[in-house]
Parts: sequence; structure tokens; C-alpha cells
Amino acid sequence: MHIATQGLVLREVNYKESDKILTVLTAEGGKRTVKAKGCRKKNSPLAAAAQLLVYSDMTLFAYKDRITLNEAESIRQFWHLKSDVELLALGSYFAEVMEVISVEGRPDPAAMSLILNSLHALDKLNKPQALVKAVYEMKLMCLEGYEPLADACAVCGRADPEGPMLSLAEGVLHCAACKKEVGEGMSLPLTEGALSALRHIIYGDPKRLFSFALDEKGLDCLARACEGFLRTQMDRGFRTLDFYQQLKAGM
Repeated sequence: MHIATQGLVLREVNYKESDKILTVLTAEGGKRTVKAKGCRKKNSPLAAAAQLLVYSDMTLFAYKDRITLNEAESIRQFWHLKSDVELLALGSYFAEVMEVISVEGRPDPAAMSLILNSLHALDKLNKPQALVKAVYEMKLMCLEGYEPLADACAVCGRADPEGPMLSLAEGVLHCAACKKEVGEGMSLPLTEGALSALRHIIYGDPKRLFSFALDEKGLDCLARACEGFLRTQMDRGFRTLDFYQQLKAGM
């Protein structure tokens, strides 16, 4: 069976002498494991599309439990992102998280839109890396069923918590003084601006996800909270995130 779709390569692994095994997030069928035969040969028509973080029109051939890439034409290569080692490392982290959280064969158009828009923000919009990263992490958690309760303090009900904090394990907002009622897990503080941005990401217009600005302290609070929430909820680390952080720290 032939399948016409659009797909973003989340992972590439060399296979045999000239092939690759690709993990592709597709528009019609969610995550797919795809074999790209001969794509590493010189002048292969599949070479451009069979690379990490390339979004392409694809024709797949499905037979029994195997899927092969028959034809492909790249739509977005994200050239600026790939020319900057920090941006490429961050984009690779986005791909690794998406690969982990996606389900084989389950369509997830909202997640597809989010990662493409996040890569575009890094590639073209000149947004701060920390802002794009925080938006991607928190919004993806919301889309996949981990949305935190951030409309009010989960203990006392205050709409504007005093000393707002986000519980990473419980996924709730609370006042600093209410911490003991939430549990023993870690909670991270939020500035007023960071809380407003967090609510914008969770509850705001998906088409305006990146349309906010924060001062340095607020962005740092937001970034720590979003990364901490994702890592706590998924209960794991990410190799690409470690590499990105090493780059940011100057190795």
C-alpha cells in the first residue's frame, strides 16, 4: 500500500552500506519507523529528505510490518537552525522528546504543528532559545495529557498566589506558604511575569504561543519550571538536552 504524507525526521540511524532507518513523525499516521534504501549513495533522490529535522512530502510503501520510503521532496530544511550548533542541539532535543512521547501509528496533528512551529521560531523568528524551549516543553506536556493546573493556588484557591510556585510532581500551582499542603516533591518559584507566561502557554491562543516577552529573571524562572516539569513527569533524562546544556555552559 502506498501512503502519501508529510513527515519530519526525528531520528536517523545508518543501516548497512547505504541505507538509513528513520523515525518519522507523519501527518497521517503519527510516528513511523521507515527504511530509506540507498539514501546514502551519491546523488540519491532521497538524500535530502532522509536527514534529521527535514520536513518533506513523502510517498511511503507499507507491506506487512515494514514501511519503505519510495519518494520524497523536502519542504523545509531549517537551514539557519542547522548552521548554528546550539540551535541544532536544541532542535535535536525537541526531536528526541517528540520521539519518546509519540505513539507509533497514532495521528497527533497538534504535536506535529507544535514541533514545526517551534523549529520555525528557532530558524526564522529570532526568539530567545530559552523562550522557545520553555514553550515547546510545556505545551507538549499539555497536548499529551500532562497539563498542570495553573489557574489558582491548588490549596487556598487564590487566583494570584502569594509567592507562586509550580509543583513539578503534582502539576499544580500553589502559594509559597501552601507548599506543605501540596506534598514533598520539588516546587519551583515563579515571578509574576513567569506565571503570566506559563498561563499564556497553557491556556492561550495556540497561534500566538511565542507572542510574549520576559525579563531575564522571569525567563529563567519559566525555563527552569518548564524543563523541570517535563523531566519530572516523564521521569527520565535526555541525551540531547545534556549536550545542549554543555554547549550553553561552554563545555
